[in-house]
This record gives sequence, structure tokens and C-alpha cells, in this order.
Amino acid sequence: MSAQGEEQQDRAIVRIAAHLPDLIVYGDFCPERPSVDYFDGVLMFVDISGFTAMTEKFSTAMYMDRGAEQLVEILNHYISAIVEKVLIFGGDILKFAGDALLALWKVERKQLKNMITVVVKCSLEIHELFGTQELEGLDIRVKIGLAAGHITMLVFGDEKRNFFLVTGQTVDDVRLAQNMAQMNDVILSPNCWQLCDRSMIEIERIPDQRAVKVNFLKLPPTFNFDEFFTKCMTFMDYYPSGDHKNLLRLACMLESDPELESSLQKYVMESISKQIDDKQLRGYLSELRPVTIVFVNLVFKDQDKAEVIGSSIQDASVHINSVLRDFRGQINKVFMFDKGCSFLCVFGFPGEKAPDEVTHALESAVEIFDFCSQVHKVHTVSIGVASGTVFCGIVGHSVRHEYTVIGQKVNIAARMMMYYPGIVTCDSVTYNSSNLPAYFFKELPKKVMKGVADSGPIYQCLGLNEKVMFGMAYLICNRNEAYPLLGREKELKYFRCNMKEFLMSNCSRILMYEGLSGYGKSQILMEIEYLSQGENHRTIAIALTKISFHQTFYTIQILMANVLGLDACKHYKERQTNIENKVKTLLDEKFHCIFNDIFHVQFPTSREVSKMSILRKQKQLEALFMKILEKTVKQERIIFIIDEAQFVDKTSWAFLEKLIQNVPIFIIMSLSPFLDVPCEAASAIIKNRNTTYITIGAVQPGDIRNKVCLDLNVKGIPKELDLYLVEGSCGIPFYCEELLKNLDQHRVLVFQPMESEEKANVTWNNLFKNVAKPTELLRPFTLGDDGGEEVCKLASGVRLKNLSPPASLKEISLVQLDSMSLSHQMLVRCAAIIGLTFTTELLFEILPCWNMKRMINALATLVESNIFDCFRNGKELRKALKQNSASFEVHHRSLSLKPVEGQAHRESEALHEQESEVIECHIIRFCRPMMQKTAYELWLKDQKVDMHLKCARFLEENAHRCDQCHSGDFIPYHHFTVDIRLNSLDMDSIKKMAKSQGFKTEEDKFCKVESLRKSEILPEYASFEEIKERILNFFDIIIAKMRPSQEDIIPLESCQCEEILEVAVMPLAYHFLALGENSKALYYFLEAASAHLILEDNYMAYTYLNEGERLLKILKKEKSWSHTFESATFYGLKGQVCFNMGQMVLAKKMLKKSLKLLNRTFPFSFISMFFYIHVEKNKHHRYMNQQTPESSPPGKKRLAELHLQVNCFSLLWKIYSLNYFFHYKYYAYLAALMEMNTALETQDDFQIIKAYLDYSLHEQLASQHIMWYKNEIMAMEIILNLPLKAEGIEIMAYMADTLGCNKYLMGHLDLAIDLGSRAQKMWALLRNPYKQYKVLCWLCTSLRLKTKYKQLIQVLGWLWDLSVSEEHIISKAFFYLICLDTMLYSGFVYRTFNECLAFIQENEDNRILKFQSGILLGLHSGVAIWYARLQEWDDFQVFFNKAKNLVPRRTPTALYFHGVCRYLEAQVLHLQKQIEGQSESAQDSGVELLKNLESTVAQNTTGPVFLSRMYHLMAYVCILMGDGQNCDLFLNTALQLAETHGNVLEMGWLNLNREWWYSNSELAKDQWTQMALNLPSWDSIISGDVNVQDIQKNKFLMKVNILDNPF
Repeated sequence: MSAQGEEQQDRAIVRIAAHLPDLIVYGDFCPERPSVDYFDGVLMFVDISGFTAMTEKFSTAMYMDRGAEQLVEILNHYISAIVEKVLIFGGDILKFAGDALLALWKVERKQLKNMITVVVKCSLEIHELFGTQELEGLDIRVKIGLAAGHITMLVFGDEKRNFFLVTGQTVDDVRLAQNMAQMNDVILSPNCWQLCDRSMIEIERIPDQRAVKVNFLKLPPTFNFDEFFTKCMTFMDYYPSGDHKNLLRLACMLESDPELESSLQKYVMESISKQIDDKQLRGYLSELRPVTIVFVNLVFKDQDKAEVIGSSIQDASVHINSVLRDFRGQINKVFMFDKGCSFLCVFGFPGEKAPDEVTHALESAVEIFDFCSQVHKVHTVSIGVASGTVFCGIVGHSVRHEYTVIGQKVNIAARMMMYYPGIVTCDSVTYNSSNLPAYFFKELPKKVMKGVADSGPIYQCLGLNEKVMFGMAYLICNRNEAYPLLGREKELKYFRCNMKEFLMSNCSRILMYEGLSGYGKSQILMEIEYLSQGENHRTIAIALTKISFHQTFYTIQILMANVLGLDACKHYKERQTNIENKVKTLLDEKFHCIFNDIFHVQFPTSREVSKMSILRKQKQLEALFMKILEKTVKQERIIFIIDEAQFVDKTSWAFLEKLIQNVPIFIIMSLSPFLDVPCEAASAIIKNRNTTYITIGAVQPGDIRNKVCLDLNVKGIPKELDLYLVEGSCGIPFYCEELLKNLDQHRVLVFQPMESEEKANVTWNNLFKNVAKPTELLRPFTLGDDGGEEVCKLASGVRLKNLSPPASLKEISLVQLDSMSLSHQMLVRCAAIIGLTFTTELLFEILPCWNMKRMINALATLVESNIFDCFRNGKELRKALKQNSASFEVHHRSLSLKPVEGQAHRESEALHEQESEVIECHIIRFCRPMMQKTAYELWLKDQKVDMHLKCARFLEENAHRCDQCHSGDFIPYHHFTVDIRLNSLDMDSIKKMAKSQGFKTEEDKFCKVESLRKSEILPEYASFEEIKERILNFFDIIIAKMRPSQEDIIPLESCQCEEILEVAVMPLAYHFLALGENSKALYYFLEAASAHLILEDNYMAYTYLNEGERLLKILKKEKSWSHTFESATFYGLKGQVCFNMGQMVLAKKMLKKSLKLLNRTFPFSFISMFFYIHVEKNKHHRYMNQQTPESSPPGKKRLAELHLQVNCFSLLWKIYSLNYFFHYKYYAYLAALMEMNTALETQDDFQIIKAYLDYSLHEQLASQHIMWYKNEIMAMEIILNLPLKAEGIEIMAYMADTLGCNKYLMGHLDLAIDLGSRAQKMWALLRNPYKQYKVLCWLCTSLRLKTKYKQLIQVLGWLWDLSVSEEHIISKAFFYLICLDTMLYSGFVYRTFNECLAFIQENEDNRILKFQSGILLGLHSGVAIWYARLQEWDDFQVFFNKAKNLVPRRTPTALYFHGVCRYLEAQVLHLQKQIEGQSESAQDSGVELLKNLESTVAQNTTGPVFLSRMYHLMAYVCILMGDGQNCDLFLNTALQLAETHGNVLEMGWLNLNREWWYSNSELAKDQWTQMALNLPSWDSIISGDVNVQDIQKNKFLMKVNILDNPF
């Protein structure tokens, strides 16, 4: 199409005309309404069956990519072709009725004969287009009915909205004809058959019918249809011809005409007008959307003449329109339907979603029914109301289309309207969603309805005028003894405090709980009603509804009915008797009739009362009620509980205000936030000094998990499901319930018996025992311990992240969205494309034609409205995500002191402050994931693709490690191996361009910096001590040069990799997934997995590797080198995860697979291993003897391979060293050697130093004393030649760190402390908290073993500060591990045992700690030791069992062996208990324990530093077993090792135990129990209250009885 044509198509009048038939566009109607017009013509009714079933399929689909656009595509594939065919043949599309359309050929009567032939030809060609087609697995059938004759058109409406109808016998005939049609049939009505040219049409008679079926056109051989058609079209007024003959429709060429445009706009729905006016939202209106359908049908007493029924339709339409407008509903279609006029009304169209939509629809339906029943000439009014998800959207062709609704719920509403005439009916979804009392409805008998397989229960709506149904207004919820109120302890505490104050005082108390729908307010009140039961006070609990608000004095009616005992009365006479007994002393009998209306009694009306005005009666009643209550509270206190108190009527509020001033009463209310300003009385109560106003917050993640386990009756749920429900529910119980129902509906959840952890074979799929279990609080309520325990699992292949939100939650989000301005809606929708979390920079990039000021203003408003949260950085975000917002008390009294007149100014200032905050923040997150998912689903497929592409282009520039980490890939050189970039330039290209322009790059600058000369540091013949001193001095010099002013050395900010991972790398993977770019998505999933491993989050790495595995299977047919590398990387990362999880067999398998893909096979047989060793030794010799590298550095792709190989070999040698079988030592040696050679090939200083230090550690563990020293010297030689800039400094820090850690493991504690203190300074200056915390961890342990407590406490302080500032859970866990150790072994308290225990209990399910080998093992074992020493064996067993489950996860790390030492010590103390209790299994336990200790010592895979403790425990087991000889041997070995290592702590302990075991002195048996309670705090030691020397005596002495051998 030409530019001019496109411009014409884009004119507003043309876009409006596309929604209307030519009959209206070119019609000349009188302004009066109704107006009637008569003409002749041919009608075609085309029905396309199958669309409703298709809509149901899409609306109930599980995933978000179910897309309305797919439905639009399929619908318009058929309908646009039909429309085009009709327009080509000169027809005018009058209406689209869902999946059907009505077309008109308006001609004079004498032209009908020829025009029928044209229309028959058109009909047959439509059938030729489609026949029977199956698309998306659905059977689509086309049926056509034709009729001809007189047609009447009725135009009606009001000043804002107009409608039109075609009516008459011809309209009825065309519907009947279509109803007779089968698939691919064309049926002619009797009149059409009479008027047509019978010689041209071959027909088939239909039995017992006057209508006929068309078989084909029998045109004579000489007949020229084209000439015939051209001649016929000359009689059509608006058929394109001449210059416009190539147009489908003449209305496409309409010129701008404001008057015509204004006139036509009245025929179009308001939401369509908005779309036409605002180009920004064009096309966004087609969606699968939860709505409420109200189908109204009017059957007239005399329907033959339009002029007769026209005024009735006019009156009805005006009233229906006004009623709907009040509640944001709209009339979508009006048509004649089975001898009646039908209005299709819809609540919840885009932009029109409102709270309480279903209630509004029912209110409207009842009001419309009442009015239309009184309209002149209307015989029967029938209304059907149905709620659910339907397709709402533009259906048709670009030149002629309409906005319509299609779906099963539309059909159900229509069928209810026809099958249940004369009443208002609704389906079960409407009934349940209305939140109205059951007595407003009556269930109807089921009927078989055409086209509806199962409608579910059908209800009649009896009317919405609230009646005082005594005994029915109580709380909706029922308390379940087996179902505790979860996560609301704080809220109940408020109640208990107020209750106590109320019972002790003589004044009223008001407790108000405010919270949005779904927060569980009714559940809280239900629990409060139960707790408030007691002697000397009565509890009255009621629940109000929206209708209650419109009933004057309703709340007080219910209260007084209960006080007077009327609620249990079945007959009015019983009520009268009760009233007489209660008020006989308060009221004269002649005034009893004042109760008649309010309590439905029938006292005789007295003259005095009949003369009273309504106002006087009301005042009289109020005074009387006050007296009755005053009298009642003297006998028993009253507690009045009101659920949904926002629906208390104004009169009742006023009475309650007086009541709390005069009568001591305790009123407890739950309420949603007031939509409008509350009345004066309500405001006064809220601000009363005796009112406690609580804003209810979300429940915590643990409570959500408990709720799910309770609802499903299981012992655990998958971690993935736990995260999905916690995140998706936002701590709102109702959201959690709806998400669970949705999962159940889609059969996502499967249940199976709980598998024992010991029995389960470890595979990759069950690597993470990722069952999240409920807390101990839930133990009494879950399944019993009878062996019938089940856990919930996810069905295979389910991707929770992509699940579509439940319709109920989508509806809540749509209400919020539709209440926003169009620009704010646009911003939210754009943000939804980016994801749950996004940056302001990216949002600005994809917003169409916005400036920064506009975006900031919109964001501030949306943050204020709780659509978004904003954060300055990723650290703030992570902190906020850990806890849901809790309930808090609002002090309305202080708020009420603010002057009212300045309110608007204060709100403006608040918004300005919010804008300032948003400017400072660059990370934004949706408050509720459901809003993001809902807004995401509103986009059409093509629009999503464009937006995802924009996001991907922007993000890929930032999807790498942070500047502080030198901006590389998380997998070294990864992007050189795969072509993944959308933008043409990468960083290397930019650097080359910079060089060509004469700019110096960072590397160029670094290489020109002078470095310290090697000879100054490492003289050729220096002793070990000299080298040690010189190395330490070297590091001191480096630290001195790292001044804060040196910006090229000291980074300006700490590592930002975690934030980059959250806002760039992970989103990119999903953007590419949405774009169908699987190879690019795989790249970023692997990057995300690697980044999570760097951040020590094994579970998330595992999750992203599973995503990657799915893509690898899809891409498996690719045979490229890059695909092979991605596969190798995938297995390498899997191996690392398995290694970290302590699954060494699995890790070894994965790592070998990775190496094989890289053509670096690791030997499987013992013989081939020696061959490989020979080859690698020669290679190493060659590398070491060459003076300069023989070749240039490897290319980037080769470097990527080599780095991956180095990592695999580094893990492999550690895995093999874990096994103490003889031949495994050779495998470990080979792997270490291959790591070294591969690192040397990289010519990368860091990789070479890392390999040297790894090799050195391997040699030390293998007792090769000369080799390890040589390797460390070579590593030092390399760092001496590094430039004192950025990366060079980092390598030096790494050297100090790793060398210090190795020294700690080997027991060189003094040197470890010296190196560690320097390493931590360097990492601190480099602002690398992840490296710094690791140094602090092993430095703490070294200082503790040396009993350097002052330094230890200082380092612990740094560790605590780091863990708090960085929100780092592992460093905090290690902090508490050391605190436990100081209590158990050092004899003083830094943090109390209860604080340590609280941390463990709160965080033992933390995904990083839970899947981190070693740290939890140490914590659980430490607590078990504490309880064992105190003889508290039940508590001991709990933590000992937890530790026992972690022991099999063996990793060659210091943390793991620290934990194992503690675990074995706990076992030793348990053995002591067994021996004391003379257990039969004690001897077997002792022998097995000694074997385990000997096995652990023999492995020596981590380092000798733990050996003295192991030998100490072995000595104790021997003495317990009566083996004095071996006890001496082990004790002496332990002492010798402790002295060698300088392990002062263990030496002191060993000497004390030796003295105790071999002396005859008797200490008090429970000496430790007394000592543990009085352990001095560090503060008391610092202040001098306790001598440092005295704490050495605070040791637990292991009990023995050496004189009596128990065996």
C-alpha cells in the first residue's frame, strides 16, 4: 500500500467506519430516537462453529505463551477470508455476533432475483475456501443461511450511545435457515427460494420444510457471470468502482468530517473509541480476559411491527445503558434473537475492570429486570449472568471488523437466558464470586441446554435487598481444630492485650484489623471469636456484605437481635415473647409495636406510635437499645465482632460512636480500606483514644509453606514449588490458595510416598533433596508417623515460571491496571516484558517516545500505588525479598492532628519526595508477580517479539562480569566460542578501534609500569625463614602501594556481579527463550549457572543447568564446534555442582564427559593411566625447560577450552585424593599434572599460579616435601613480575589468600595467620567481599587454635560487619560456627548459645546454606555436642540426626572436615552415654566409631591441621573401650602434632584430659553443666572482670573410669 493509502487508512474516521456497516456509515437517519427505516435486500447468516471450543482450549491453557494472538490469528484466518469474499461480492457486513456474521445486499425489490444468484455464488465460494479444515486440533465448520425480502432497521439510543437493529420476517427467516444448515450447507429460506432465479440454482428439498438446500449453480454454457456480476453491482450504492475498483470497501477513502465522525462514534463502544484516539494502545484490546457476561432478552407482546416495539426497545436500551455506565459495564451487541431483542452486556472490558465486578453485574441485572418488566409492550424479561475467561477482541478484516466476545461463558449466559425465561439466573462461578449471602439465591433444577455440555449448578438471583435473616449473618468461616491459624501470632497478641485491658477496666475498647481482600481477616476474627469465649462475657460475631451498607441500621439490628435472643427463634411469636421479657421494665406495652419493622414481629400498632415520624421512631429505638445494652453489660460483658466492617451503614456507625462512650463494650472489626472517605462517626471511632488500628501484613514464607503442606496433607513440597508459591502469593493466603487450585486444575501436582534419604540412589535429577518441609509448629497437625507419609512432586516437564496466572488473580490485577491512566498502563505493560525485576535504564530504552521526566513521574506514582517497589541497588533488593512486610499499628490519633486544609499540598510534596527517591533508585520490581504476568499476557505475539528484541539488544552490552572483575564472561572467553551477539560490535572490536585512533587501553598502560625485581625478593640461596620474611615484606610493600587515591589499583565500588546476574544475565536468557533463539538462551543459562556457582548458590546453578539441559536436547542435532563446547561447558558445570554437593562419583562422571567432548580424555584403566603420566611428564619437562614460549598465545576459542579443562582437572585431582585406595593416588597425581600443563599452555599468569598452588597442595598431602616447596617458589616468581595494577594486584591477593589457606590446612598456623591478615587487607582494599569473607573464615580458625583471642574477636567483628553489609549468609553462618566453637572449646561466650541456635533454626532451610557442603554439618554437630555435654539427649538426637544426613556429602574442603570432626566428637559423646547406660550395642558402636576415626585420619585429604583432634578422639574411644595401650599411642601422637602445628588450644585440652584420665582425682560429675551456665562473656574478659588465663580451665573433661573396664 502507498504511503498516501496508509495515511488515509490511519484517519480516525476510517478507523471508526471499519467498526460499522455501510448501512450506518452512509445512512441518513433522522435525529429522533427511535427511528425506523424500511428496505429490501438479501441477508446472509454465516456461522463458524468450533470457535467456542477453541476459545475454551486457549482460555484454560496452562502457560503464559498460550497467547490471545494465536486465537486471533486462527479466528481471523477464517473470518477475514469470509469478510473479504462478502465485500468482493458487494455485501455489507451488518454485525459480527461472536463467531457468526450477518451480511446484507441492500437492493430494490426488482433486483432481488439476480442478487440472490450473486449471494449464492458468494456462499458457495466461501465453502470452497474452507470446506472442512482442522487447525490447532479443532474442527471448524461453516454453515450458511440465506433469506430475502422486506427488512426493517431500527436505530435507537441516547445522546452518548446509539445502536441499530435489523428486524422483520426476513431476519427471522435467515436465522431459521442457518439453524437448518449442516456443515458446508447453504440453505435458502422459503421466501428466498420463491424470489430467486430457479433456473440458475440446483437445490435439494429438505423433508417437511419449505426451505431448500443449494447444491450448486447451474449456469448456462453461454452465461458470462463476470458481466452479470458487474451489471448487478451497478445497483449497489457503495460498491467500489472506477478509480476505487481495487478497494474492498469505499469507506476506506472517507475524508475527515468532524460531524460525521462524531455521529459514527456513538455507535462504537467507549473502549474502542479510546483505542482509536490513543494510537499507543492500538491492538492491545485482543486478549483472553476474565469478564462477567449479562445477557438480557426482551420478548414483546406484539413483535410484528418495528414501530410498535421501537419505543419499548428505546426505553429499555436507555435504562440498561445508564445502569451499566454506573458500574463500568457496556452493551457490546444488540440483536433480534429467537423472537426477542437481546442485549449482550459485558463487565470487565479492557480499561473498565472494577472491584466487585460480579456483585455489580448482579445488581445491574436485578435493576434491569425490575425496570424492563414494567416497560410497555414487554411480555417477558429473561437475564442470564455468567463469569469466566472469554476472548475479547477485534474480529474480522482490516477494513471491516468489530469488537466482540467469544467463549463458553457467553454461550452459557445466552442459554440460561433462553432456557430459564422470566427470571434472573447465574452460573456457579458468579454465585461463588459474588460474596453475597446464600439466601439471595435459589438453586434451580438442571436443564439440558443446546451447545452446553456441563453448565454446573444454575441459580436464580432472588433480589439484592438485604433482609434481616436472623441466625444467618454470622461469620462465614468455620474454625477447624485440625487447621491452625498460621503466621498471625502478632495479630492475636494485639487481641489478647486489648482483651486483658478491657476485662480489667470499665471502658470500651476497639480493635480494628485493616487489610486487603485475601489477607485472611475473616480467619483472624474466627480465631478471635474462639479465643474470646469465657465466663461473664458474651461474644457476638457477624459478617456483613456489600448490600449491608445500603440498609439503614442493619449492623445494630443484628447486634440487638442477638442481645435480645431473637437469633434462635423460628417464629415471630417466639420473638415477641423474648422482646416482652427483655423490655417489660424499660418500655410501656403500647410502644412494643416500634419493634415490628425492625424485628419482623406483629405487636398491635398503638395510636401513639402511629403518629410518630420515622426520625422520631429511630431516635426512640436508639435510646431503647442503649438502655438494653447498659442493662445487659451489668450482667455480662459484650464482645462484638464485625467482619467486613467497611460495610457498616452510617446510622450504625453513629450508634456505635455513642455506644462506646456510654457502655463498656469490646468491638473487634476487620475491614478492607475504605474506597471513599469514611463517615464522621467512623472517622471518630478510628481516632478514638481506646482504638487500636492494625494494618495486616503478609504472612512469612515459612507460614506459606506450612499452609501448602497442610492444604495438600503432605510432609513436604518441592523447593521449586515452595519458591513459586512464596513469590507468587506475596504472603497473601488467598493468592496461595488460588495458585494451588490452578496447579491442581492443570494436574501439575503428583503425590508419592516419602522416600528415605538413605535409600535414595543419587542421580543428577535427585541431586538436591529439594523437599521443603513444614516447620516444627505444624508437626501436631500433619500426617501421623504411621508410615503413610506423602510428599508432593511436580509433574514431569512442568515449568512453573511460565504458568499463566489463575483467572481470579488475573482479575485482581486487571482491576488495578484498568484503574490507571493509559500512559501508566503502557509503562506497566512495557515493564512486564522486561520481567519481574528491571532497571530504569532498560525501561526508558523500550518506552515509546517518552522523556525521562515523564517516566520518573509515572514510576513515582506507581511506586506510591504499590505497583512497584524501588531499590538503590541489588543488595537492597535481596534484603527486601527475604521477608514479607509484617502487620503494624497505625496511630490515627496523631495523623488526625494534621490540618485538613494542607492535605493536597502534602500529597504533592509526598509525590515529589517519591520522585526524588525513584531518581536515586535504578532497580525496580513488581510488588506482585501476578501483575507482571497479567500485564505480560496483554501483549500480542508480534509486539512481544519486538519488545523482547529491544530488551535483548540493550541488556547484552551489560551481560558480563562487573568492571571490578574486569568485565569478562562468567565462563572465561565464553562469548568467543558462540555467535550470540545481536549488536555488531563487541568489546574487543571497540578496543581495536580505540587503538587505531591512538587511545591507550588499560592493558597498554599496565605493561609500562615498573615492577619489583625478582632478585630483591627471592635471593638464589636463601633459607626457608629468609624467604618467608621476604615474601611477607613483599606483600606489605604491595599493601602500602594500594592507597585509596590510586584509582587504577583501587576500584571505586565493590563487586557488582550479583546485581548484573539479576538484572542482565538471567533476564537475557528468558528474552532469548521468548524469541525462540535457543542457542543464545542456552549461552546465558550457562553464564547464569556459572555466576551462581561463583556466588556459591548451588541450587540456582542446578536450576539454570536444568533449563540449559532442556535446550541442549532441542539443539542436539547441531554438530557445530560451538555446540560441542556448550555441551562440554554444561557437563563441566554439572560436575562442579556435584562436587560442591559432595557427590563425587557423579562429579567425576560429569567432568570426564566434559573433558572427552574437549578431546582431552582422562584415562579409565590403570594401564593407560601410566601411559598418560609418562606423556604428561614429558610435556611438563618441555614446558619447564623452554626459556621463552615457543608459540604466540593461544586464540580466544582455544583459551576458552583450556580454562574449562583447567577447572575440570582441578576438581578431578581433589576427587581422586578423597579415596585412599593405592591406585587412586596415581589418578590424583595425573589430574594435578594435567592441570599444571594445561595452565602453562594458556600462558595466563593467574591460571599458572593457581595450578602451581594446587599442585603444591597435592604434593604436600601426598608428603612430597621437596616438590611442593619448589612449586610455591615458582608461583612467587611469577607474581614478582606482575605489574602493580588492577588484575596484577588481584593475582597477588589471590596468592596470599591461597598460600595462607594451604598453610592453615597443613598446620603452619603462624604463617597462615601472617599471610591471612595480609590477604584480607588486600581483598578489603580491592572491595571484593566474596574473597574477603573466605580469608576471614580460615583466619578465625587459625587464631582460635593459637588462642589469640583478641585478634580472633577483631576478625570476627570484621566477619560480622561483612555479613551484615553484604547480606551474606555463608559468612554469617561461619561467624556463628566460630561463636559455637569458642563456647565449646575456648571457654567464653562471644554470642550466646541461644542466639546461635536461633540463627540455625531460622536459616537451616536457606537454599545457599542447605546445599553448601560442610557449614550446616558443623553447626548441627556443634549444637549436638552442646546438648550432649549437658546430658540433654532428646535435643542432642534432633541435631545429631540432621548432621548425620549431611555426612555422606563428602567434599575435600576445610569446612567439610571441620564439620566431620565435630560430628565424630558428637558420636564419641553418644558412645560415652551408651557405655554409662550399659547398652548392649555399646561395644559394636565403639569398634565402628574407631574404624571411622581411623579411616578419616588415613584419608588425610584436606590437611594435617585436623589430625590432632582426630587422634584425641581416638584416644578417648580407646580409653572408654578399656584399650589403655592404644590410648597412650593416640594421645602422644595428638600432642606431638599439636606441638608441631603450634595448636595451643588442642595442647591445653590434651594436657587437661591426660591429667584427668590418669589421675585419681574426682571432679563433680556435672561440672560442665554448671560451667556452661556461667561461661564468661568476652566483654567481661575485656573489662578485666575475668582473667584470660582462667578461661583456659573452662574445658569439658571427658568422663572415664579407667579402673573398671566396662567390657
